[in-house]
Amino acid sequence: MAIISTAGLARTFATKSGPVEAVRGIDLTVEPGEILGFLGPNGAGKTTTLRMLTTLLPPTGGATTVAGHDLLGDPAGVRREIGYVAQSGGVDPQETVHDELLVQGRLYGLTRARAAERAEELAADLDLAPLLGRRTAALSGGQRRRLDIALGLTHRPKVLFLDEPTTGLDPASRADLWQLVRALRDRHGTTVFLTTHYLDEADALADRIVVVDGGVVAADGTPAALKERYAGSPDATLQDAFLAVTGRGPAPADTAPVAV
Repeated sequence: MAIISTAGLARTFATKSGPVEAVRGIDLTVEPGEILGFLGPNGAGKTTTLRMLTTLLPPTGGATTVAGHDLLGDPAGVRREIGYVAQSGGVDPQETVHDELLVQGRLYGLTRARAAERAEELAADLDLAPLLGRRTAALSGGQRRRLDIALGLTHRPKVLFLDEPTTGLDPASRADLWQLVRALRDRHGTTVFLTTHYLDEADALADRIVVVDGGVVAADGTPAALKERYAGSPDATLQDAFLAVTGRGPAPADTAPVAV
């Protein structure tokens, strides 16, 4: 059974100049334990879709379930089963890594003792143990992103949403984050829903890629299949395929969007 399933997911915004259909009907499934790369050019509806799936924005149409909970009927149930790591993060620069983890555990209803245990577990899993006494303002970019992810994992979510997780990181820190994402899936079976503008990142990490454009799904398949279908060769780059799918580059003949 799919852990995320949408049928006709839509969002229309009312503006002074009339309604704007930001998302016009997303049909999507994500399987348990899958790393899904969710891509799209600016204005394609990617961010709006992510905000809907994480209950930050109510949809205006369609049917969606996340981890067995109806998005409109049971948003609190959805929130209990997901973790969300935003682009900007949200830690207090004056607090220590340990205190940030402890407070997050308490916010999720853990006892103080259990929150402290969970902080130690997360620190060990995400290589934060040597940093527990350090103020978050003194962390490097890669260390801060590991902390952001640790906070999102406090309640052991079934689905982890990562929004542009490596923006601004150096190559070594990006590689560390990639290894962490793979480990989350391999060790714990966590489903990862990843948005990124780095196409090499999506190619390296994602089991499957969904490209949205114009508020609908334009392509869906493995990285190799999309490169073969849209760029003419599995040895092509994902950027070549992405540009062809979104009409921003040359495409082979007869390349209607298909699910692979």
